[in-house]
Amino acid sequence: MPVNAATADPDFARTPDSDIVRTATVEAPRTERLLSVDLLRGLTIAVMILVNNQPGNKGFFELRHAQWNGFTLTDLVFPTFLFLVGLSVVLSMAARLAKGASRRTLFLHTLRRSAILVFFGLIVNTFPFQHLDSIRFYGVLQRTAICYLIVGTLCLLRSGWKDKAVIAIACLISYWLLMRYVPVPGCGIPTHEIPINDPNCNLTSYIDRAIFAPQHLYQRVRDPEGLLSTLPAISTALYGVLAGMWLRTKRSNACKAAGIAVAGVVLVSSGLLWSIVFPLNKKLWTSSFSLLAGGLSLLLLAASVYIIDAKRWGRSGLAANEAPAIYKPLMVFGTNSILAYMVSELLPPIFSQVKSADGNILRTLHYKLDWLIPGHGWPELCYGLIAVLVTWLIVLPFYRKRIFLRV
Repeated sequence: MPVNAATADPDFARTPDSDIVRTATVEAPRTERLLSVDLLRGLTIAVMILVNNQPGNKGFFELRHAQWNGFTLTDLVFPTFLFLVGLSVVLSMAARLAKGASRRTLFLHTLRRSAILVFFGLIVNTFPFQHLDSIRFYGVLQRTAICYLIVGTLCLLRSGWKDKAVIAIACLISYWLLMRYVPVPGCGIPTHEIPINDPNCNLTSYIDRAIFAPQHLYQRVRDPEGLLSTLPAISTALYGVLAGMWLRTKRSNACKAAGIAVAGVVLVSSGLLWSIVFPLNKKLWTSSFSLLAGGLSLLLLAASVYIIDAKRWGRSGLAANEAPAIYKPLMVFGTNSILAYMVSELLPPIFSQVKSADGNILRTLHYKLDWLIPGHGWPELCYGLIAVLVTWLIVLPFYRKRIFLRV
């Protein structure tokens, strides 16, 4: 895993200072670095680690994914991460173009990053001992890599926003048309013989089963990061691209926050309306889910930009790029997101190899918390918070030394 010092561009973690996008005829304005983006990313990673470490099935409802149709706080985490990936693509590419990098160089760089993300995803899926006959090829980092490659390529091909908006809408509508009208072999036509989001008889699951044997899929008959459902996930990343373009305009931070909030309300409303005929479903990443989650991500970004960058809460007397001490706990994750995610995913398998009287040290910890802390969901919450703290302590020295995992 190559690492670079602070002078490098670390994964998706840093919002570049004084970005400039140069095209053949237009030079965009300089923009102040937005600490809000780093902090929102840090919060997203912290919540991701928390919800990924909820042992058993007794955790609070909002800290677990919806069982099928529906929506919880946990379902918002991954879409927000993808949204921020799209946003960061705009900012990081602007910085590199300003330094004289060619578009060909940036495309090869994007391609390499995507390949390494896929490799990291396979490490997460197979660590520490996973036979190749049952390896899972899909995953969070794999989907992130695909979306990153596609939106990065789109940004390099054309600098405008209209084509990105059209493609985002096209992905949503195309996915709905496929899921609504294409017959599922052996099952029938959705909304006629079968529900549109039938758990097993849907086009997304059918395609994944046609590509991979059951042992290669996360849930045997389906995979939440399947191939076809990546289509609306690309739209989620494109919302971030569009938000990044808006953040780079000459408008004030307060105006930017207001515009993002309006867009968020529009997307949330559209998602809720569409959910009447195409229900919210994170495992299928339905078009309605993409809109709702994207809208909520926009609202979170708007609040963050307004409070941190427009009102400069807690930052009076500080330089534009300087973060006050109260922000730094989230900056640890926000500036090293891929490292934090990898650490959080690889630690549990490592600790599970440490034997104890109850089987392994993780099971013992859960039993102890269950005994010490009464109440439904509270032991699981404490377990997740411990996972967040341990991951934070491991990533903290990298933040202090200004060392960032670069893919």
